[in-house]
Amino acid sequence: MAKPPPRSIITMIITNFVNSLKPKKTSGNFKGIDYMGNNYYEIPADPSIGKRQDKRWFVPQNSENFEDVPPEWDSWLRGRRKEPPTEEEIMKNLAIIEIKRKNAIEVEKKAGKPSQMITGYESFPKRPEYEIFPGEHSDKGSTK
Repeated sequence: MAKPPPRSIITMIITNFVNSLKPKKTSGNFKGIDYMGNNYYEIPADPSIGKRQDKRWFVPQNSENFEDVPPEWDSWLRGRRKEPPTEEEIMKNLAIIEIKRKNAIEVEKKAGKPSQMITGYESFPKRPEYEIFPGEHSDKGSTK
């Protein structure tokens, strides 16, 4: 019986380094699409090769704004649920979001506030004693 060649640590290091430079093949199974147009993929776990967890990711519709992920897909991406959300569940949650948006506008109308939902730094209250931007004071109490 032939004796296997001795393993060299330097050979193993060089081999691992070269293999790390090769591009990874991430061709996963398409799992679904949300109402924003994001595509979701998964590579299932395979314990026979030592891979104990699924690998899940999404490809955003708009590469500049990839932070908006619906909650049902977010829970699937993070592994809180095993199965991806169904089309019925997605449509049901979208309808709830629209109802909440309309109700928020109605509440603001009753309170005498503008009916548009304001986002960003404009949505915060303005106080005369605080600066809006460094060095800029509001109209009341301006030191300029």
